[in-house]
Amino acid sequence: MTRLDQQWFKSSFSGGNDDNCVEVRFFDGLAHVRTSTTANSPVLVFNRGEWEAFELGVFNGEFSMPA
Repeated sequence: MTRLDQQWFKSSFSGGNDDNCVEVRFFDGLAHVRTSTTANSPVLVFNRGEWEAFELGVFNGEFSMPA
């Protein structure tokens, strides 16, 4: 396992169920996001501005899943 692999983390709200979680790591000023079901899954990479815009959208309820 490389040093970068050890830096992934999941939300404390995941409940330990790996089937419905994403993992995040911050490295070199970027946010990396992947599914937690497969360690070598594709990774989405966001710069600080993109990540902060996403966080603010989540905080303000802009990304709520439709019923």
